[in-house]
Amino acid sequence: MHQTVLLDPVRILVGCGQDPIENGAALIRNHELVAFGEEARQQAASEAVPVQPAPNQLLAPCLVDPHSILEKPFGEQAENLDSLRHVAARAGYGQVALLPQANAWRDRVERLQGWGSDCSDVRIHLWGALSLDGAGQQLSCHGDLLDQGAIGLCDGEAMPATGLLQRSLVLAEGAHAPILVAPRDPSLQGDGMVREGVETLRAGWPIDPVASETLPMGQLLELQRLYPDQPLWAMNLATADGVNLLEQATVRPTASVHWWHLVTDRSRLPSTAPGWCVTPSLGGIDDRKALIRALKNGFIGAVAVHAVPLDPEDCLLPPGQRRPGLVGHQLVLPLLWQTLVCEEGWTIPQLWAALSFGPARLLKQPTEELAIGSNRWLLFDPDARWRPSLDHADASRGGNQPMLNLEIRGAVVACGLRSPERPPDPKEESARSLGR
Repeated sequence: MHQTVLLDPVRILVGCGQDPIENGAALIRNHELVAFGEEARQQAASEAVPVQPAPNQLLAPCLVDPHSILEKPFGEQAENLDSLRHVAARAGYGQVALLPQANAWRDRVERLQGWGSDCSDVRIHLWGALSLDGAGQQLSCHGDLLDQGAIGLCDGEAMPATGLLQRSLVLAEGAHAPILVAPRDPSLQGDGMVREGVETLRAGWPIDPVASETLPMGQLLELQRLYPDQPLWAMNLATADGVNLLEQATVRPTASVHWWHLVTDRSRLPSTAPGWCVTPSLGGIDDRKALIRALKNGFIGAVAVHAVPLDPEDCLLPPGQRRPGLVGHQLVLPLLWQTLVCEEGWTIPQLWAALSFGPARLLKQPTEELAIGSNRWLLFDPDARWRPSLDHADASRGGNQPMLNLEIRGAVVACGLRSPERPPDPKEESARSLGR
């Protein structure tokens, strides 16, 4: 994009609660929004600014990721804080909240320091650990963590012991900060990798029973009933039965959903696809439809990227031997546009409520919006075609990216956010163009 450009015409979504403006105009200078509408056109004409027609593209607020994982934030070769900021910015994510699990769990206040950046506009939020080392034995100092900037508390990707969780609610040191709880019982899941179903048996995957989600979900709902003033989250709800429990509850926790569970299910993936290896386990088409319905109706309030970067070497291990998880900030908006807007008939405001406005509210942050003088915007082209590759400069350093070398329709073609240039990785080949 030129240093100064007039997008005219272009669709514009200004903020929450507003409808998109068709055939709008936006003047952008040095990545900052200068003017909209007729004022933008008049100012551009007086300055002989080049006009870039973008009738099918969308200028919109940045996206928000309510929870992802970064275990080596200050490393060099693996995905680190700088490379994550770069990937997030290029994908249009203006805010990313990181779960506490890392090579040093964020269970102490000193581990919340040093996360700022003068060369990036991507805001990093930190979840604090509910228990020391995430071990589920002894509560961390919740009040201190929250006073020092933690946005809430979490103990990883499994349900902590009910007694420990209830003790934290009784002590109430977290005031009204959210507590993020994964309704997942590893002891019930065992070695299961995919929810039970015909496709699971055909593919030969070990079965993860639905009860591994519904039983802890029942405990979580009971705790929310007993402590209605404490904002609890059900992290990454994944089954139709879990959705039904949520919908029937009289006092409901907030819920999030992993983006991949909205895009695909066990009936859509070939047996060799890396997308089978994800936490929580992938379900069937009924699960996916129930999650989409709950998201549309507001029972689920946020879509999470929940990125779990793995070293490329680890991804060479057989599925049952490597840690589950996916990366792919740059895939979320294009694939959910196709799934929810093109296939399900969602409106643009509904999609942005799931990807931006809702997550921001759940993190108790101001919602993203377009504003004069701000560089917090993205430009999305639903017709752009490209193929994801691991060696592109804007890709995650994690080797566990789905959809590799498959044609994707839709891309964030520009974003105003500053980000650190991704440091060169000696293991990478020269970057290839996305074909935008």
